Amino acid sequence: QAHFVESGGGLVQPGGALRLSCTAAGLGSYINVVAWYRQPPGKQREVVADVSFGGAPTYQDSVKGRFTISRDNAKDTVYLQMNNVEPDETGIYYCNYILADRDWGPGTQVTVSS
Repeated sequence: QAHFVESGGGLVQPGGALRLSCTAAGLGSYINVVAWYRQPPGKQREVVADVSFGGAPTYQDSVKGRFTISRDNAKDTVYLQMNNVEPDETGIYYCNYILADRDWGPGTQVTVSS
């Protein structure tokens, strides 16, 4: 069972950029699909993007053209490049397998505010 650890969050102004990272030991050693999830304050967690073992991405419509998900299997790491961020994208960002319902990491807080 992978233990995901997220990093890279912080305070960013609207229109700014952040790069999130997620690591889990051995993540690049077996076939899997990893997703970035977002949980806004007071709301449920939702999928933002996911990436297959081979690097094929899928995005939520609202982030297409602005966010890029990628992975480096040699480093057991998945990234989320967030460009032109918007205030309603504030929340805690988690990574986990797609369709996961347990074993969540601590997440990383992203606050989009001027």
